[in-house]
Amino acid sequence: GMFKDYNLIFITAESFSKYAIDETLTPTLYQLSQEGFQFNNFYNPTWYLSTIDGEYVNLLGQIPVDGDWSFQHASQNWTPSAIGNQLNELGYHSYAYHDHDAHYYDRTVLHPTLGYNFKAVGSGLTMKSKWPESDLELAEISYEEYMNKEPFNAYYITMSGHLPYNYDFNSMAVKNREAVANLDCSTEVAAYKAANIELDKAVAYLIAQAKEKGVLDQTLFVIVPDHYPYGLKDGLFNELAGKNVEDDKFELYRSTMIIWSPSMKESIPVDKYCSSMDILPTVSNLLGIEYDSRLLAGRDAMSECEPLIMLKDRSFITDKIKYDAITNEITYITDEKVDDTYVSSKITEVNNRFKYSGDILNTDYFNIVLPEQ
Repeated sequence: GMFKDYNLIFITAESFSKYAIDETLTPTLYQLSQEGFQFNNFYNPTWYLSTIDGEYVNLLGQIPVDGDWSFQHASQNWTPSAIGNQLNELGYHSYAYHDHDAHYYDRTVLHPTLGYNFKAVGSGLTMKSKWPESDLELAEISYEEYMNKEPFNAYYITMSGHLPYNYDFNSMAVKNREAVANLDCSTEVAAYKAANIELDKAVAYLIAQAKEKGVLDQTLFVIVPDHYPYGLKDGLFNELAGKNVEDDKFELYRSTMIIWSPSMKESIPVDKYCSSMDILPTVSNLLGIEYDSRLLAGRDAMSECEPLIMLKDRSFITDKIKYDAITNEITYITDEKVDDTYVSSKITEVNNRFKYSGDILNTDYFNIVLPEQ
């Protein structure tokens, strides 16, 4: 309840990464990452359908089902746990925006079922910029619609950070090319950084407009990635990270979750291991929303329960070990050793969470236990 009754601006940022944050190139994102919650062990695993599964995890706190378009499936169900639906029950005005084709991934169907008034290119929005479209432009043409309607809940699915990372087919890299011209790095890494400058500009613009309208101090910002920048491969992501992460199935997904409000008097470090699965319960709790944690695969990152990060191959991380489900290899995080019973119990828990996430989706379970009114 630290931010109870606050406005919310929630951004799922395309291909965003902790390595995109730079004090000089992205000063606003850097400021928010330093002044807000500092999740030092946040992971952003990829699932089966990259972006749309990333959104599914971010917004619903459940594990996608392999072989199913889980988000489209969920749009046929009742989703009271979604932030939009939760906040609408409390009198919020909820809007969602995307700076690309409205019908891609059927978002015109998906996001209204989560409680949002949804607009994107071809369905309520017209963008001047082209592939990938400008996050700044999206912020400029959307903010006026909701900032005068407190309490508001605005959700953005951004586009500027999308691959490919070059100056031939990426308009945002071209737009911000001058800012990265003197970097000592490959063209691809420079283009990726240039593209993310546009996200930084968008966030800075939203902050400025919220301040001008007098609502900034009562607004919470949440910025998370949909997936790591897999458009950087064959050593390029290693170059961006400054170390070898491509060959480490866990470190490949180490990322960032920004949660910030100017009302925070000091930054709050969070060393607990957490992942994108934990975003929904964490944000729900910070906003003072009552929810049933038993019905989510994720958990509140600020709670006292043991952390559990799960990958799509059922490998996992706890606060004691990293377990590779393919090789059965255990890597210790601390000096505390664990026995076979501990490992087997965690394997069972992971399998159960996969099973029950699938059951919740396939049975429209929320409509059974919390029926839509």
